[in-house]
Amino acid sequence: MYLAPYFQADQDIVTITPEQGSAFAKQVANDFNPLHDADSRRFCVPGDLLFALNLAWYGLSQRMSFDYTGMVGKGVELVFPPTGPAENAFDICDRQGKPYLTISREGDITQDMDLIEAFTRAYVAFSGQSFPHILVPLMQKHQVMIHPDKPMVIYENMAFDFDRFDAEKLGLKLGESALEMKGKRGLVRINFDIVDGERRIGSGYKTMVLSSLRPYEQSGVDKLIERYEAAKNAYRH
Repeated sequence: MYLAPYFQADQDIVTITPEQGSAFAKQVANDFNPLHDADSRRFCVPGDLLFALNLAWYGLSQRMSFDYTGMVGKGVELVFPPTGPAENAFDICDRQGKPYLTISREGDITQDMDLIEAFTRAYVAFSGQSFPHILVPLMQKHQVMIHPDKPMVIYENMAFDFDRFDAEKLGLKLGESALEMKGKRGLVRINFDIVDGERRIGSGYKTMVLSSLRPYEQSGVDKLIERYEAAKNAYRH
């Protein structure tokens, strides 16, 4: 499995070290969110890694939603429950029963790992572009910004709907994006189309929560982007 370097499994118990989570974020998702740095005190496993593992573990359904209910930190042991075709909703919890991810699914299920890997890689690459390419224009439009020194961008949920599975050149295409303000918090929704070459074969969306919003300052945003790009360049060199 292409995800083998990024987790360990002992039957139904899955663990992800900070080093593995950070490597997935940087190597697969091109995501340099400081929350995914292995040495961060606030380290959390990338939501896209949990998404990828679940597709590889349970298969790809026509319609699925993933609701993130908790941040998976260092040392958390996740229980991946056995599921049958009739079970259309289940939780990924730790050994104490605390839920971190709720998954819902409907329609046909495929276990075609080539298709699952192609879709996962396409989605994760798309998702990793959220900052700065999507979030910065939205913050500028609404004249708000996240904390420049302690940026908090948290994955909330994602969902998708396939019309068909017979794709040869699967990819994702950005749709409309929106930011809804709720006091000092903002909810970002990013829509996308699932495409096979130029043919649309499905759609989906991703939502994220922005915390500690404050008035927009270009210098602060420039600082965020500079730190992000510096982390990316340092990793690559």
